[in-house]
Amino acid sequence: MPSIQALLGCRVLVVEDEYFPAERLAQSLRQFGAKVVGPIGNLPDAMRQVETGDFEIAVIDLNLQGEMAFPLASIIQQQGIPYVFATGYERDAIPAEFASVKRWEKPFDEDMLVDDLARMYGAMRF
Repeated sequence: MPSIQALLGCRVLVVEDEYFPAERLAQSLRQFGAKVVGPIGNLPDAMRQVETGDFEIAVIDLNLQGEMAFPLASIIQQQGIPYVFATGYERDAIPAEFASVKRWEKPFDEDMLVDDLARMYGAMRF
């Protein structure tokens, strides 16, 4: 379990189109000190948010209302921002350019994902 301030001040972009999973994740992130950007449930709005760059880490669902989020992931990757996929898709459905991206398979334990994000955030700060 992450420490209560594991993500203190970290702005986490949550891109998820399903209300309940998005809210559970957002609640867990806030519990551990993160400032949640979103949740954003569609690709156009997520792309606009990425243009503003007001986040440090992202959690991305791959299928957003029938549109694949790979263009979003590509831009975030080019910007050097750490991110993970939270998806029901198998590893072989993800293009090779994203092979190194951590994939959290739904359903997942939100606290475990937060712990992983906290490690990513900690690595960024040092």
